[in-house]
This record gives sequence, structure tokens and C-alpha cells, in this order.
Amino acid sequence: MPVAIITGASKGLGRALSEALAARGWDLVLDARTAEVLRETAAGLDAYGTRVTALPGDVTDAAHRSELVAAAWKLGGVDLLVNNASALGAEPLVRLDGLPLEGLRTALEVNVVAALGLVQEALPLLRASGAGAVIAVSSDAAAEAYETWGGYGASKAALDHLAAVLGAEEPGLRVWAVDPGDMATDLYAAAVPEDGDPRPAPASVVPGFLRLLDERPASGRYSAPSLLVEGR
Repeated sequence: MPVAIITGASKGLGRALSEALAARGWDLVLDARTAEVLRETAAGLDAYGTRVTALPGDVTDAAHRSELVAAAWKLGGVDLLVNNASALGAEPLVRLDGLPLEGLRTALEVNVVAALGLVQEALPLLRASGAGAVIAVSSDAAAEAYETWGGYGASKAALDHLAAVLGAEEPGLRVWAVDPGDMATDLYAAAVPEDGDPRPAPASVVPGFLRLLDERPASGRYSAPSLLVEGR
């Protein structure tokens, strides 16, 4: 069975992707910072009959990243790495003139440095897979200028660029930066708590991610909602 590592997998998009891959028979290594919620997510995947290793921890911890890759190796390797864990830098979001520099450092450490660290750790197994793929979960804020989204957007833009370079350096892999679009997630609620407008559930955009895995287009930046449109 193929094996995926998914960070930030206890809820939101990470959980929805985990459920979709488990339904397809993938074995999973799941990460999140909150152990209890992660255990609940893993228990909910038991019905699919796949192997699930749930490892609570912080992706900024090099030892934890090594633990994730070691767990995947025990399951057979790494065919897919999803860097989904994210930090906003400030909750709620603030303008750049009030953004704590420590918050920006945290966003860069989680969204960029840790993501690259996990890629580096998993790269030998991804290369050995024969069909290895990396998904960097991006954001519209990486490409557009939205007030208060500067720190988070800058970190996601940096992640996009790392993904683009990795795709050029590793032609044997597929490396996709994917903007999932607006979703009803705890991350968005923490970013803009006063915004009560309804948004799509994370599960609604998962078919776009699955299309990438099915069709394996060239490495690059994609929009999950656009992938759901016929003919795109």
C-alpha cells in the first residue's frame, strides 16, 4: 500500500485528506500538536482498515520530524508528503505595523523551515518510491496582497518558492504547491474571528487534491477549487 505523511492532520484539511486517502487504502503517518484530538482522528480511520500511525508533536522539532519519517519507513516508505501544518504569526491577524516579529519568526519556522526540514528527511524515501510526491499546502495570501495577511502570506509565498525549486531540482518527483481556497477551518476562525460568513467544508476541496494524485500533472502551483472544474 502507498504511504503518506500528513502534518497538521488532526482536523480541518489535514483530517479530510487523511480520511480520503484512508478510504483509498493508503497507510498513514499523521502529525498534530494536540495529542488527544489526533488520537480521536486516528481512531476514526480504523473503519478503513489501513495502518495509521499517529505521532503528536511539533514539526519545528527535528527529532519529531525524524520520528515521522522513521514511522513511514516502517510502513514501507514515503510515497506522499503533505506539509499542511501552519502557523498564522498572530491570532487574530494584524497589520504589518503591529505584527510581532516573534510571531513572524514562528510562521516562517513552522510554514517554511520545518516544511523543508521534513522534505529533507523524507527525500531518500520519496526518491525510492518511484512515484513520490510532495504537497505544500499554500494560500491565496501567498500571491495576493490582503490587509493583515502579510506575515502569513509571506511565509506561504516562501513555501511556494521552495516547492517550485524542489520541483526543478527533483524531476523524478511531483511537487505541488496547492491553494485550497477559502475553507471553514479553525485556522481561519483564529485569523479573522469576526468573519462569520459561511465557507466550504475542507472535505469539499479534497477531490482537487486527489485529482493531482490521479493525474500527476507537472510540478507547479495549483488551485484546488480550479481542479474541481471540468476540463481544468
